[in-house]
Amino acid sequence: MRLLAHGILAVFAYTGLIAAADGITKFMAAGFAPAQLFAVSGLLVAGFCFAASRVQGHPDRLRTRCPGGMAVRAGATVLACTCFYYAFRYLALAEVFVFVALMPLMAALLSGLILKERIRPAVWLALCVGVVGLLVMQPGVHVGGVRGSVLAMGGMSFGTLSIVMARYVSRYDSNVLAQVFYPNLTLGLVMLCLLPFVWRPMTLLDCGWVVAYAVLLFGARWLLVLALRHLPAYTVAPLLNLQFVWMTLIGLVAFGEIPLVSTFLGMAVVAASGVFLVWDQMQSAGAGRSASSREESAAPQVLSPAPVSRRGRSRMRGGTPSDEMQTRRGAWRAGR
Repeated sequence: MRLLAHGILAVFAYTGLIAAADGITKFMAAGFAPAQLFAVSGLLVAGFCFAASRVQGHPDRLRTRCPGGMAVRAGATVLACTCFYYAFRYLALAEVFVFVALMPLMAALLSGLILKERIRPAVWLALCVGVVGLLVMQPGVHVGGVRGSVLAMGGMSFGTLSIVMARYVSRYDSNVLAQVFYPNLTLGLVMLCLLPFVWRPMTLLDCGWVVAYAVLLFGARWLLVLALRHLPAYTVAPLLNLQFVWMTLIGLVAFGEIPLVSTFLGMAVVAASGVFLVWDQMQSAGAGRSASSREESAAPQVLSPAPVSRRGRSRMRGGTPSDEMQTRRGAWRAGR
């Protein structure tokens, strides 16, 4: 139960950090290409992971015991960032949001195929309700543009694959930093190849924003991998949608953007769906512990063998000490 609580708190902290990072992204995107931000931030996050691994002193450091799964996760991360980047060229933010809302359903599907996790009908219902709540938060959205829709669908699919593979790799690797290091290193190196074509000079203040973004991204992705060690991907994915609640509150407080009534209604539906999924996971964990305790109590007790005397004249194979004493007396009398 304690590990489950740690996973839930990690998801909540992740949503706050990633919402702050998205705010910096919105600010930086006005003057710089995304490749410039991703190249610098990706390499910075990889450097943070390398330094943290030295301080942490983990025996594996940044080595992975699942290189194939890590490669799939790193490639999916790069493809997701690329697809979403180009999707924003052809679709509005609210239109891309429709595809992001499908991530919990895709996570449930991939969890069954890759992780072999059984998903009950009640969980499917809660996931669908959460998607409806997200769509209620953005009324009147009409997805347009075939090219942009395909790119957004690709970004959603690859992003969900990266999340599911993080849980898969966690079955083999105990070091969380490795799962943050390799995807960000791959992202930084790929974007570094595009950097000469989009580079623009940066002021000292701009560099400070990039460093702040990298720090927030490092903390957010570390917490996400930590949460996926304790929670199924189909439970984490709906909870990640709480970042849209954070963004709504940030817009209200910082930018004076008053949300619609439908936005508050959607937030309530999303929260209810997340609470149900957390409760379902707690019930599953409790049932698993109860079953294991019943198996231990029902297991036959094996009696330890009786001690053998030094002279080796008697061994207790059954009965009580009084029975053995009577046997000894009878043998003594017969000998007389």
